[in-house]
Amino acid sequence: MLNTEARQALKALLPIGMVATKKWLLAQGLGLHFIDNAVRSGKLQLLAAGVYAREECNLGWEGVVASLQRMSECPVHVGGLTALEIAGLSHYLQRGSESHIQLCSDKPLPRWVNRIQVDVRLEWCGTRRLWPASVMADNRFVREQIWQDNLPPVICSGPEKAFLELLMEVPKTISFEHADQLMQGAHNLSPRKLNTLLEACINVKVKRLFLWLAERHQHSWFKYLTPESYDLGVGKRMVAKQGRLEPRWHITVPREM
Repeated sequence: MLNTEARQALKALLPIGMVATKKWLLAQGLGLHFIDNAVRSGKLQLLAAGVYAREECNLGWEGVVASLQRMSECPVHVGGLTALEIAGLSHYLQRGSESHIQLCSDKPLPRWVNRIQVDVRLEWCGTRRLWPASVMADNRFVREQIWQDNLPPVICSGPEKAFLELLMEVPKTISFEHADQLMQGAHNLSPRKLNTLLEACINVKVKRLFLWLAERHQHSWFKYLTPESYDLGVGKRMVAKQGRLEPRWHITVPREM
């Protein structure tokens, strides 16, 4: 690739505000010699070993995540509580908590993600104990969020998927009370999507906990769910230590609830 062509290709491949790895740039056809020269001339900024941005820019997490999503060989999306916050379904602020973005994928994030400086912490949430690969690759359960006109959209879980991802963290990092408050505001979930996701979900605790919370708040969509078609496992599940047994869904929940 000629030098002029390479400079034009670099601008097209790497908008300001995004990042790229050397491996990815080489795979797009840029030469190693050109990349090294671009670093020396200041056209590329070295952010961490083998990770670059164009010229000087203030990186936001949105550009880093959009970059990660386009370079990743397996699906990665913003999920859980972060996705609910982006959708406007969470108004609960945990005091003293560090600002972080939850990224859901069945494989760990590449090491470079936490080597570059952004304004929040990017946190990996593994999905192998929650979703089969078919759900992770299904675009029906994600949505695109545009942050800046010059950047690709960030892929986020839709509310139905995000809610089930959030319940993986109960009660470890998300309290029962927090999950209950979120369910209280979940008026407009799609029962069609929920049925598909609950049938595919491979985590019994998450499914039972979701059904308990949904029944507790009796949203209009609850009557359209089909629990008989979900694999809810057998036996009891202890979710809340020293809690009471919920008789229908056979999970322990806080006594005060």
